[in-house]
Amino acid sequence: MSADISADPATSILRTEDLTIRFGGLTALRQVNFAVERGEIRAIIGPNGAGKSTFFNCLTGILRPSSGRISFNGGDITGLSPDRISQKGVARSYQITNILPNATTLENVRIAAQSRRHGWSLLTRYQGYRDIIEKAEAVLEALGLHSKAGELAANLSHGEQRNLEIGIALATEPQLLCLDEPTAGMSAAETHDTMELVRRIANNLTILIVEHDMQVVMGLAHRITVLHYGEILAEGTPSEIQQNPRVLEVYLKT
Repeated sequence: MSADISADPATSILRTEDLTIRFGGLTALRQVNFAVERGEIRAIIGPNGAGKSTFFNCLTGILRPSSGRISFNGGDITGLSPDRISQKGVARSYQITNILPNATTLENVRIAAQSRRHGWSLLTRYQGYRDIIEKAEAVLEALGLHSKAGELAANLSHGEQRNLEIGIALATEPQLLCLDEPTAGMSAAETHDTMELVRRIANNLTILIVEHDMQVVMGLAHRITVLHYGEILAEGTPSEIQQNPRVLEVYLKT
């Protein structure tokens, strides 16, 4: 089943058309038609094996689609490398924390900011780039981690490390931020803080979020896309998804 992609292309930041990916005889995604409006928080949910991670990996260049098309800001990004897609304004976090544990909190964000603004070189004297430091400090302020700027990332709490990874993505100045299980392993308090963080940063961003915690999904998303066996089962507002008989049957089990 394909989703309705009747949204105006001028307001859609991301669109897929008949996106398909096969691994040998297995079809992991089957003709997925998907559109996200600029400024939206969209959640992608579904049972294990539904194709959520595969979909994220296609959007961010880690996997190359077998067929179909991905467009971002009206331009074709199908099959581009992850760094090319990042340069165009797409950033993501990962299920497994992707920080540099032996660098400070500020260094983690500074390196990401430098990669966007000045190109990456270990030999570059970044101290000369005042804009880079200011950008990194502003990101830490938004994360609520400014007081931990000089702390080694390895010494942060689990929740702080997960939020630092969001900061690393933010430092690349994306237009679209893809968050993969951002609250995984968090306490209730950390989850609440991360939800507040996502709401704050969403003012200037479009956000795609894959998340198992239904309270997080229902509390954050403007719209929800439900994947099932690599196809879109349903799309709608949180209340529509909660009342959708097919979703209740295959996923929510309520």
